[in-house]
Amino acid sequence: MQEDVLTDQLNRPLRDLRISLTDRCNFRCAYCMPKALFGANHAFMPRSQLLSFEEIERLARLFVGLGVRKLRLTGGEPLIRRDLDQLIGMLAGIDGVEDISLTTNASLLTLEKAQALKAAGLNRITVSLDGIDDATFKAMNDVGFPVAKVLEGIDNAEAAGLSPIKINMVVQRGVNDHDIVPMAGHFRGTPHIVRFIEYMDVGNTNGWRLDEVMPSREVVERIHAEWPVEPLEANYRGEVAERYRYVDGGGEIGMISSVSQPFCGDCSRARLSAEGKLYTCLFASAGHDLRDRLREGADDSELLEFLKGIWRRRADRYSELRTHETKVVDTRKIEMSYIGG
Repeated sequence: MQEDVLTDQLNRPLRDLRISLTDRCNFRCAYCMPKALFGANHAFMPRSQLLSFEEIERLARLFVGLGVRKLRLTGGEPLIRRDLDQLIGMLAGIDGVEDISLTTNASLLTLEKAQALKAAGLNRITVSLDGIDDATFKAMNDVGFPVAKVLEGIDNAEAAGLSPIKINMVVQRGVNDHDIVPMAGHFRGTPHIVRFIEYMDVGNTNGWRLDEVMPSREVVERIHAEWPVEPLEANYRGEVAERYRYVDGGGEIGMISSVSQPFCGDCSRARLSAEGKLYTCLFASAGHDLRDRLREGADDSELLEFLKGIWRRRADRYSELRTHETKVVDTRKIEMSYIGG
């Protein structure tokens, strides 16, 4: 007899676990880790506070027992974490895991590293790239990192078989929206999928303003004017991106519309921060401490009951409730750099 599916207050199952490996990053993108607040003197977490690989593997195994089938490794920048291939090998050994992916800025993705990650069991990667124009991208990452090096990382991932490769571009009106069509054009005719993401009010340090959000419909209109596109069906329930294909067969693009078209109703994602706190929403203000429970000797049955209780009580739907006044009235939210995207 099949065990009942674990669901939350809105009847959403638990299917995806996003695991942050570090709060550190070598970029200083203004919408995530603005240099003014994450400067040279910023105190990052000491290594002792981060979950060990063994702790991550144990928690991931428990989550898989509750219904999780997809694991995504994030940061900060996850490639900063040493011996990442060892962790991936441990996660790949968990019975029930169907997909292991990695979100990265690809700045550190050498061919050797990409091959090692693939051999360990990584299935695919998503690359954050907020502009194809070099000057625009350097301004966005705010450390002068060139586009060419990211494109080299994407090529290395492709050569290692880490596909399909998705490229995420966060679009800010008046900042990098002029690069929408060039970005789409650069990857047209390749197997890579560019996904255009509406600028979101994650955390409290990015100075988010609603007038800097470009709704996905405008992005589609710009691309459609250059190369006609048509919508595609979702691959599965809870897929965050709306899919489109070029009518002429030039490939696929995606739109992630958390602001203009919230998709909370199908959200099946939980997020584990680098220091072991569980968040049930990208926009959460507080997490549930799992690290201390692990280190204080909780057994698996105790941890499972704790996790079940958290998910069963979950009623998060921040994006559906977002208003012009949200930024003013909302409590402080966890920063994206602590729990990934």
